[in-house]
Amino acid sequence: MSIVVQKWNELAEVKAELAARDWFFATSGNLSIKVTNDPLTFLVTASGKDKRKQTDEDFLLVDAAGRPAEQTHVKPSAETLLHTKIYGQTNAGCVLHVHTVDNNIISDVYAQNGEAVFSGQEIIKAFGIWEENAEVRIPIIDNDADIPTLAAEFAKHVDGDTGAVLIHNHGITVWGRDAFEAKKHLEAWEFLFSWQVKRLLLQRAAVPLAD
Repeated sequence: MSIVVQKWNELAEVKAELAARDWFFATSGNLSIKVTNDPLTFLVTASGKDKRKQTDEDFLLVDAAGRPAEQTHVKPSAETLLHTKIYGQTNAGCVLHVHTVDNNIISDVYAQNGEAVFSGQEIIKAFGIWEENAEVRIPIIDNDADIPTLAAEFAKHVDGDTGAVLIHNHGITVWGRDAFEAKKHLEAWEFLFSWQVKRLLLQRAAVPLAD
């Protein structure tokens, strides 16, 4: 089995799992997985596809600039440039971007803070942080319609082999050293977002909560 086929199957499995969670509303979202380091190539989702379905045109191989590395009639995701920033600045092996109701609410509620902060949740151990009452932060950046401008701002927050960024009203982008780690971190962030949204609703309803 070639490395391209192996990575294709690995990314297809992740896509199927996220689709089962209904995290790909209206063809939104994009995924990628690194194939080779030198030269850099990666598989990325094709633009405009229904990611709840599996086809032979779900992904295409692109180069370090996000351009097709093989002859194809499909186009890479419009946000492939964000993926190139991650692969170019880190040793990440997989990038996942999804739009959910919860992550959009969190990005909107805390947009003026420039970040969202979470603490005291057991799920934070998924990030490899084991301290009691640990705290995690995720930056929130403006959603610029010009992708190169968005990518330049996004790149300012890419400084490790794992990480995540919220784009205001435009979902979360998570990356990890491999597909397993990226998916685990995405699930942990979405847990925190869902928990916080429900907590805010309970506070609004004046339901007593533990400190």
